[in-house]
Amino acid sequence: MPHFYELSSIWVYLSASPLMGLTLTLCAYVIAFSIYRRLRFSPLANPVAIAIAIIVAILSLTGTSYQSYFSGAQFVHFLLGPATVALAIPLARQIKRLRRNFIALMAGLLAGSATAILSSVSIVAFLGGGRQLAVSAAPKSATTPIAMAVAEQFDGLPALTAVLVISTGIFGAITARFLFNALRVRTPEIRGFALGVASHGIGTARAFQVNAEMGAFAGLGMGLNGVLTAVLTPWLLPNAAAWFYGV
Repeated sequence: MPHFYELSSIWVYLSASPLMGLTLTLCAYVIAFSIYRRLRFSPLANPVAIAIAIIVAILSLTGTSYQSYFSGAQFVHFLLGPATVALAIPLARQIKRLRRNFIALMAGLLAGSATAILSSVSIVAFLGGGRQLAVSAAPKSATTPIAMAVAEQFDGLPALTAVLVISTGIFGAITARFLFNALRVRTPEIRGFALGVASHGIGTARAFQVNAEMGAFAGLGMGLNGVLTAVLTPWLLPNAAAWFYGV
């Protein structure tokens, strides 16, 4: 009983401080990664998905608002920028392979980006979803800031887009290895680039866990797809919406 009281006191203190969000995020990921390691780094035990589930459960059980949580978690959020820029370092070490496969990678980027946008709208329309839902889903394979900005520009729901982006990343990180093996795709740069294009940052993190070469090309795919999604969506989305919704 005293032990429970001490834990409650610690939580009351943290919940009133910006340290709460930061502490909860780090602890949740440490727990999730230890589970991931115990399961021999199985993609099915994705640490991001586990950490999200832990944080959601704790916030729900304690009645803590997302705003209170994010006031501390924003420090981790800030580090996403430097971490993304740092992806250029391992990519620079693969510059010879990049030059050799440049045309093939760009063709894959164009096909992957366009397919991600059009397939999202098609699936939503086929399942009976409305135009706003289709717009929110269209940029789901881009990084979160770009995807949310694109969705907002076309009257989508940025919050829903963020959820779909994270879900897409987790799904890609979990299933990519099985899909690549089934399709007999063995080349690390192709596997990495495809994972970065389809599953952005979460897929890139998974690629780096496999090896640095795969991670470098995943980082390239993530960055280029973010830019191309912002360019292609204003052209593809209105045409796709007109085809499926007549507006």
